[in-house]
Amino acid sequence: MSVWHGDQHKRKPTGGKRRSYRKKRRFERGSFPTETMLGEPARKISRRRGGNIKVRVLSDKYACVTDPATGKTQKAEIIRVVKNPANVDYDRRGVITKGAVIETSMGLARVTSRPGQNGVINAILVEKE
Repeated sequence: MSVWHGDQHKRKPTGGKRRSYRKKRRFERGSFPTETMLGEPARKISRRRGGNIKVRVLSDKYACVTDPATGKTQKAEIIRVVKNPANVDYDRRGVITKGAVIETSMGLARVTSRPGQNGVINAILVEKE
């Protein structure tokens, strides 16, 4: 079972119901969001529309962290997920998405990539207040 992104369920501008003239199509299918967790590195490769491929990070314990002061980027180990402003539930469960603040071996960093879509965890160091 997957998510359906068709618009046949919508009503007409007059307010009347639309009558279905065909079944669901494969190109209208979506997919459930990938909830990237902290753990052993695991990725999932899926074929998307047009023959493109999408790499999803299911779990990882390393991130590419950039220091804005020096401009240097290096691989750092993720210790824990500090907070995730995207979703209160993600915050509690420790799901890594874009904008999540993670604690790394280099310090606190904010995730700038989309791990469930890009296949990599990129982050930038944040200054301590």
